[in-house]
Amino acid sequence: MNDSSFPAQAYIYDAVRLPRARVRKHGGTLVELPPYELFGQLLAALESRSLPPELVDDVIVGLSTVTGEQGGDLARAAVQWAGWPDAIPGGVVSRLCCSGLDALESAAARIASGMADIVVAGGVESMSRVPMLADRPAIATDPDLGERTGFVTIGVSADLTAAVSGITRPELDAYAVRSHQRALAAPQGNSLIPVRKGEAVLLDADEGARSDASLEAFEQLPALFGDDGAAWERVARRLPEAPRPAAGLHTLATAPQLADGASASVIGTRSAAARLDRPPLAVIAGTAQAAVRSPLLTAPAIAAKAALHRAGITSADLDLIEVNESFAVTPLLLTRELDLEPNRVNPNGGALAVGHPLGATGGNLLALALDELTRIDGEHALLTIPAALGLASAVVIRRIR
Repeated sequence: MNDSSFPAQAYIYDAVRLPRARVRKHGGTLVELPPYELFGQLLAALESRSLPPELVDDVIVGLSTVTGEQGGDLARAAVQWAGWPDAIPGGVVSRLCCSGLDALESAAARIASGMADIVVAGGVESMSRVPMLADRPAIATDPDLGERTGFVTIGVSADLTAAVSGITRPELDAYAVRSHQRALAAPQGNSLIPVRKGEAVLLDADEGARSDASLEAFEQLPALFGDDGAAWERVARRLPEAPRPAAGLHTLATAPQLADGASASVIGTRSAAARLDRPPLAVIAGTAQAAVRSPLLTAPAIAAKAALHRAGITSADLDLIEVNESFAVTPLLLTRELDLEPNRVNPNGGALAVGHPLGATGGNLLALALDELTRIDGEHALLTIPAALGLASAVVIRRIR
């Protein structure tokens, strides 16, 4: 784990996101829009919400799959698509599913170090147009590297993590039902920006939450990953003491839905308030990256504890936890390991119901957290995401009340 830290000097002035759009077999709701336009629409939204583009020092975009239409420095392409000044640069960071949080952390580090005054950071993923693993990464295609890293599909990692942690299929199914119920009841926050094509609105709300989600229906679904013999043989070689669930544990209901989306936030110094003519909403109080021996997904608790320590608080001080539902095991395990109040964990549902647009998810969690903290008049929120290869990222924010 990286021990570097920085003082609480990076402030959040705005956060926006697009609705999470379902990805279907023949393309999702947003399949007509290229990823640079998805992020570019958020740049335009930030400008309409009184961000003068000429004040922005840089734009940092998190992407998981950096290939095809998501290659070639999408951040700079989006800046130019949005008609922002030519002097504004842009760059991309990639840390698999943690990419969006990595972009926020990178922006915060630059602000806190004095290397920039105002940075727009976020993420985007068009899984309709650039499918996961479209970049054919060596971890998934090179047998020797796969053996060295322990790479298996993240579904196998999720089943393994649940088995090692003693989390059962009924617990996973029940959590998924709750995610759908919460997503259906979720209020629409100030951060949500409708997606447009010309003058027409393509999407103005998250998709995917099902009113017919029930424990009875989810119990009937077949497990997805228990019969991947080659993957489980690799797990056995890498972690010989790890149990293998006899019939698999996660299903379509307890796996995150594929989604298209984008998110963007304005991060700046405290003195940037005068230039922006508005007070900051929150401060980035602590961040952390962590890793464990892959293919386990147990790193979020490690990253979360480190970020909380750097923020100078404990889990008991948290009003809200937004943990990506990278399979149902992730929030259940984090809730247990940090002794969290379950009602404070993803109170408005999560990726099991409304999707996980990979690189966009970190910024989505930030936007959702700011909306919810405002609604409940809360102060502290934890954001965390696991990724393949045993990775995880965490961010703690402190709302300024």
